[in-house]
Amino acid sequence: MILSGRSVTAVLGPTNTGKTHFAIERMVAHGSGIIGLPLRLLAREVYTRVVERVGAHNVALVTGEEKISPANARFSVCTVEAMPRETKAAFVAIDEIQLAGDLERGHIFTDRLLHLRGREETLLLGSATMKPILLQLLPGITIVERPRLSQLFYAGQKKITRLPHRSAIVAFSADEVYAIAELIRRQRGGAAVVLGALSPRTRNAQVGLYQEGDVDYLVATDAIGMGLNLDVDHVAFAQDRKFDGYQFRNLNPGELGQIAGRAGRHVKDGTFGVTGRVEPFDEELVERLETHQFDALKVLQWRTSQFDFSSVTALQRSLDVAPRIEGLARALPATDQQALEYLSRYPEVIDVTDRPERVEKLWEACALPDYRRITPAQHADLIQSLYFDLVRRGTVNEDFLAEQVRRADRTDGEIDTLSARIAQIRTWTYVSNRPGWLADPTHWQEKTREIEDRLSDALHERLTKRFVDRRTSVLMKRLRENAMLEAEISVNGDVFVEGHAMGQLSGFRFTPISGAEGSDAKAVQAAAYKALALEFEARAARLHAAGNGDFAIGSDGYVRWLGDPVARLSGTDHILHPRVILLADEQLSGNARDHVAARVERFVNHHISTVLKPLDDLSRAEDLQGLAKGLAFQLVENLGVLFRRDVADDVKSLDQDGRASMRRYGVRFGAYHIFMPALLKPAPAELITLLWALKNDGLDKPGYGDLIPVLAAGRTSVVTTESFERSFYKLAGFRFLGKRAVRIDILERLADLIRPLLQWKPGSTARPEGAYDGRRFTATTAMLSILGATPDDMEEILKGLGYRADSVTAEEAAAYLASLGGAAASTEQSAEPAADPEADADAGDATSDAAAVAEAAAPAPAETTDAVAATEEASEPKPVLLWRPGGRGDNQRGAGNQRSGGDRRPGGAGPRRAEGEGKPEGRRDDRRRDGARKDGPEGGRGKFAGKGERQDRGDRKDRGPRPDREGGRPQGGQRFEAKPPRKDKPVDPDSPFAKLAALKDQLKK
Repeated sequence: MILSGRSVTAVLGPTNTGKTHFAIERMVAHGSGIIGLPLRLLAREVYTRVVERVGAHNVALVTGEEKISPANARFSVCTVEAMPRETKAAFVAIDEIQLAGDLERGHIFTDRLLHLRGREETLLLGSATMKPILLQLLPGITIVERPRLSQLFYAGQKKITRLPHRSAIVAFSADEVYAIAELIRRQRGGAAVVLGALSPRTRNAQVGLYQEGDVDYLVATDAIGMGLNLDVDHVAFAQDRKFDGYQFRNLNPGELGQIAGRAGRHVKDGTFGVTGRVEPFDEELVERLETHQFDALKVLQWRTSQFDFSSVTALQRSLDVAPRIEGLARALPATDQQALEYLSRYPEVIDVTDRPERVEKLWEACALPDYRRITPAQHADLIQSLYFDLVRRGTVNEDFLAEQVRRADRTDGEIDTLSARIAQIRTWTYVSNRPGWLADPTHWQEKTREIEDRLSDALHERLTKRFVDRRTSVLMKRLRENAMLEAEISVNGDVFVEGHAMGQLSGFRFTPISGAEGSDAKAVQAAAYKALALEFEARAARLHAAGNGDFAIGSDGYVRWLGDPVARLSGTDHILHPRVILLADEQLSGNARDHVAARVERFVNHHISTVLKPLDDLSRAEDLQGLAKGLAFQLVENLGVLFRRDVADDVKSLDQDGRASMRRYGVRFGAYHIFMPALLKPAPAELITLLWALKNDGLDKPGYGDLIPVLAAGRTSVVTTESFERSFYKLAGFRFLGKRAVRIDILERLADLIRPLLQWKPGSTARPEGAYDGRRFTATTAMLSILGATPDDMEEILKGLGYRADSVTAEEAAAYLASLGGAAASTEQSAEPAADPEADADAGDATSDAAAVAEAAAPAPAETTDAVAATEEASEPKPVLLWRPGGRGDNQRGAGNQRSGGDRRPGGAGPRRAEGEGKPEGRRDDRRRDGARKDGPEGGRGKFAGKGERQDRGDRKDRGPRPDREGGRPQGGQRFEAKPPRKDKPVDPDSPFAKLAALKDQLKK
């Protein structure tokens, strides 16, 4: 029977219109009243508010799982399902009546709004979408529409980590809610979670966590759309599809509006938007949500309230009755009806259910909610067990109940385990609150409630531990209170705020501890910075007053103050003036920041001008004129090193006065380079390579930062890496020569060793060690020693300098040297080589020289100490390489050129160096075709360069024998036949030659 709408008032409107508050005010104005709410959680909230108005002794709370019933209670706060079918109360209110259209619970709301009335006043509260259907079903009803107190605006799409504070993120599955909450904890400090599956106590505790400001984010299902009063400024939809109990579907605009309307409070405007993988809302939907224009409900879910308990079959038929009123639709089978369907298939149930009161008891048992979310068959089995106890024993078996309760009474485990136990204990809480089901209901009500509360508290603690950073929540509250935070900084820079470890302060940068990072630095950084404000200012003052000794520039380009990085250098167009970028957080600001920046920049300029003073002095030289000034400019532009071949013409044209003026500034004219020896020291070398790397983005390339200190460590040569630019080695004072890079000054010492070997003429003086025929030389141990190289490395180095090698066997070389030694024996006696590896060896004893040549062909002493073993390993003796100046390269005007005007080695020792006059490398001298006299690789012999020389510029390493054009002197790669020793002249058994021959004979045996 459909009642009229007389004395019924419907208060309709969007969220935040004060409908629930209005209903409470109207209820307490009457002598008695009942208010029905959609959620147990909301019922608890309203109960608390009513108690505050009229006192706990006047208010009852009745839900399916909880009952508080004072003896003389005048007001009752219920869930809609727990509302009585009839009442004598003066006032009745039903909240969220739009749920009458819900497929799962809608028939209950429909029944209450159609049949339950107050004696004096009845209020129906809900969305404006109910207006047409209410006018149709309840003629004479009074409709009151209330406008929203604040406006709602669409904020578009944002990443979860960029959502504003006081946001609620909405999803529709527990897994999604937990995943979002975990992300927010890592990025923003923490979030509270609200799920329909949580117990009311747990949900209240989580809401309290949010409301009290311990966290700024709430992750929830659509449970927050049902009247929960929250201080939410923004609602973000992380999902727009849900499972409604039957299928996955998109939320309709009315459902979206109900949830989005939680944003904003009273007169404070709110915003809504989307996040995660949800596509932005289209313009039409946004307009409808902002203006609260939704499609009206056309039908309400309905199920008969006239049950036929004559039999189970009759009961099922009555449940299938269709409504006869337009605007109502028969509801889909709910949980209780599904359980009845299962139980009706069990013969033992049908046998027991043999009279109407037992059919009614069966239907009462089927109303047990499925809190555990198990399958309908499993749920039906539990109902069967309870029903059999009720019909056979009169009450539920308390031993069975005690065992089930005992299993749930454990607080160990994680979130899912505790949630399952809470669902189980809620089942028994419901059972204990059913009238007549238990022999001692009060005991079990208290017992189950106590266990549920304990489990709820444990679940809240687990949720908070997992999804909330307690340190952050405490600091956030202190920040909002604008309290002065206490900070402590340890000796190694560890920062503690209010006793919590926050991170580390290095220089003027604060690094939060792991897990405290976030897109906007979160509360941890905010609290730390607030506490560190005074420390930043104090450090700025100390740095501004610090001496230059407190600063340092590292090979990584960072400027450090007392070991902490405070700035980094960046390249500019002027290599000697890098840009200084301050490494400081925003909290270092104003004058303090300006003072720090100025002091660091002043140190950098002072450091560069001090360490590179020779270069700075040369750039400012005012007494240099003409070519000298031009060379000085090039030298400064190249940071103190020029390849001599690149400026050969300028050097050739430079007079002695110009050279002298440049030498006064520390410039040295070497055989291969024009350079400043003072810049080859470790400190300037490291700074120069760093400045080059900054200008050329070298520090961004792998390995450069590690190579800079290696090159600056004073080593004479290093193994090269092809991935590094050759100019990088040059600026560090090294010459890139194949597999090794050799320091420039060491190459000049090498030129000092080679020069006398190429200037020596057979028969003129005692032959130095390594000299061969006046045109070629062999590598000596002195050369290997100063280079720190092996024979193989030496070969690469000499080739890189432009020398070419001819190859002869050790026996042929020894025989040839023996022939030279015979001619000189009458004037020079056998002598031991000089102890100084850089001194010229006395070549009077030819056999001694032959042994030296053989030694140079063998592995260097650093490679092996067992000469016999090395000989046994080699199938053939290694050939002797005879080096001669090539057709192109530095040696044309280097070690082999003895024109006047060269610099001497430091200290005045050694032969004069050349001031080569040849063309730059790669340039061809056309005068050679005309037979013009030139300074060639033979050390200034002054011969005419003809066809034979052009043939010498070939690319082959070894050349076969050819006739000697000049006669008498072996040329190129010609093979020699040693003269046999005179049979009538005894061989000195103590000579190195005799010892070598004896060793070879022994090895052959």
